Amino acid sequence: MAEPLLIMRHGEAAPGSPDAARELTVRGQEEAAGMGAWLAGRTDLDLARLRLVASPYRRAQQTAERVGEALGVPVETLPCITPDDPPQTVVDWLLEQDDDRPLMLVSHMPLVGALTGLLVEGRGDRGLGFPTAAVAELDAEVRAAGCARLARFTSPADIA
Repeated sequence: MAEPLLIMRHGEAAPGSPDAARELTVRGQEEAAGMGAWLAGRTDLDLARLRLVASPYRRAQQTAERVGEALGVPVETLPCITPDDPPQTVVDWLLEQDDDRPLMLVSHMPLVGALTGLLVEGRGDRGLGFPTAAVAELDAEVRAAGCARLARFTSPADIA
């Protein structure tokens, strides 16, 4: 069994243009910090070995920074997980990665929903609706389309 895959939507972001430069609101910062603290308190995940990867967009970077601070892990940037990237591109990337440590992707709607749908159902059009800063936890033998199981779905409202 591969280590868990966590897919997280960024925290609440302010409107603005260009889209890539939008920043988290105060609430979004709090959501990200709260989810980071919640994850840090988990004993069922090997978070010391977590690989934390974020979209290059500012709001995803800010979210990942808050989570990384709580967990004591660095943030990597992955260009192919922006809102407009196709979920199959991300699955192809996942298949090229070692799956011997937990992996967390911090990205955007609609990608996080479509990617979760593709991994669990084998279809990107059946994805979950992700509230801001929500985390889907997937288990799989291999991180490929239709091969994962949704083990847990948690939003900031669930831990408040």
